[in-house]
Amino acid sequence: MHATLQYLLDLLDLEPIEQDIFRGESHASVIPRVFGGQVAAQALVAACRTVPDDRLPHSLHSYFLRPGDPGARIVYTVDRIRDGRSFATRRVVAVQHGQAIFTLSASFARPEEGLEHQEPMPDAPDPESLPPAEELLPRYADLFVDPGVVDLLLQARQAIDLRYVNEPPFGTAGSPREPRAQVWFKLNGELTGKQDNAVAHLCIGTYVSDMTLLDSVLLAHGRGGWMTGDTVGASLDHAMWFHRPFRVDEWLLYDTDSPTSQSARGLARGRMFTRDGRLAVSVIQEGLMRVPR
Repeated sequence: MHATLQYLLDLLDLEPIEQDIFRGESHASVIPRVFGGQVAAQALVAACRTVPDDRLPHSLHSYFLRPGDPGARIVYTVDRIRDGRSFATRRVVAVQHGQAIFTLSASFARPEEGLEHQEPMPDAPDPESLPPAEELLPRYADLFVDPGVVDLLLQARQAIDLRYVNEPPFGTAGSPREPRAQVWFKLNGELTGKQDNAVAHLCIGTYVSDMTLLDSVLLAHGRGGWMTGDTVGASLDHAMWFHRPFRVDEWLLYDTDSPTSQSARGLARGRMFTRDGRLAVSVIQEGLMRVPR
């Protein structure tokens, strides 16, 4: 197992410090705040720790309230809102320096049979035909506001094999395109033993879901984002629906688009498909999108 993958797994293994209170480490960030996907994933881990094993999260809704401090630990407090016969609901608040930085509500359910359909998986080239991020990112070093961004991004993504289907927004700045983006991703390693469980796959999927979701908004306006300095952005809220089981150590296609942006806020939608075409996850996020003056 790659050391950075083990670090990611350790990051999601929260320390229990009291009944329904947990503490998590912060990940070194390429920007002066905690990565939003990390906070969302850790909050979901905390919620899962308080729910019976026969119930898994089927949806979450969250708000990013303040920038997280990457140099400080985060405390997660869980409220057990309801435990029904089939469903359970939890509310989680993430706190740093005595202030709430993030809040999440998650609903859990027992698996059961019912009506089933899904929209088809969109076309995409095989992931093996695409270069991994560690080969792609250095090509754009001259476009970044700081050449050191490449090394920091590669360190942050070593645990995840991420492959862009099309040119990323920082590679097409100045040329507006269709507001749609696709990436393939999977872990750089395999989950085994106690680490191989449904909750781990769901929480790592939550972590990755915030990595490239707003790319489609940037593409619509020919913007490169914070890495090129032409846009200042941040996640505002984040919602996910978990439809079918999936493994994050097998390829998943993350297909995203943006129906609108306005008032310095961009809306992005995402769908995660397994390689055999099953729709596993739906995601919606609104992000702050400001143009520096």
